[in-house]
Amino acid sequence: MNDTLDIRRDARGIISLTLNQPARRNALSAAMIDALTGFAAGTNTDPTIRAVVLRGAGAVFCAGGDLDWMMAQVQADRATRIAAARRLAAVFQALNTLDAPLIAHVQGGAYGGALGLLAACDVVLADPDARFGFTETRLGIIPATIAPHVIARMGEGAARQVFMSARIFDAAEAVRLGLVSRLVATDQAEAAIEAEVTPYLAVAPGAVARAKRLARSLGAPITPERIEASIAALADAWETDEAREGIAAFLEKRKPAWS
Repeated sequence: MNDTLDIRRDARGIISLTLNQPARRNALSAAMIDALTGFAAGTNTDPTIRAVVLRGAGAVFCAGGDLDWMMAQVQADRATRIAAARRLAAVFQALNTLDAPLIAHVQGGAYGGALGLLAACDVVLADPDARFGFTETRLGIIPATIAPHVIARMGEGAARQVFMSARIFDAAEAVRLGLVSRLVATDQAEAAIEAEVTPYLAVAPGAVARAKRLARSLGAPITPERIEASIAALADAWETDEAREGIAAFLEKRKPAWS
């Protein structure tokens, strides 16, 4: 692993998985993407893991994609863009297909690609003052590789209320839209997390994994074809003049041309 994640395991087999780049608001860099994917691969080979709790260190759960990394894709060739988009798609699918239950706690904010992480979770708890947003279109790109998971979790109708506008919405709306399971006061967060993981210590881990796979198979399909379409859509978006302008404007702390 690397220093983008803090991974701890207690004696019961509960994993605490913390995005650990608070100075960068836990943005999804290439290193963090690869570390998360590697973690997920290792988890499914260990039947003694009973649950995974996903957190973000510092004031913000995750600010979304690392902007320097995204700008590099805007300037890359097509093959490089496709490879980068495929790595990003892979992390969401890897977390979505964890055998162990995945429970997230959100504080501060979750934006862009962070919502793909949440959509891959089984339960999402959030502070009442947390904020959320599909902020990609503000940068001239689209929420592409997260889309199969977001639509599966929220449904198309709910997703379309917030998917394209880059509007920031509060935690209560995130619950109404189906992105967040329930709100938990900051001082009650650890007790709430414990209440979510404790039941899994009394049930058969193999049965949990099989039940989770069955639920996925009966829900909105996240097929290889849909994932590939999302990869191509992100690579296409990175090739546009809007992406170049939007990301550059953000990095230069100015308004983009369309604003």
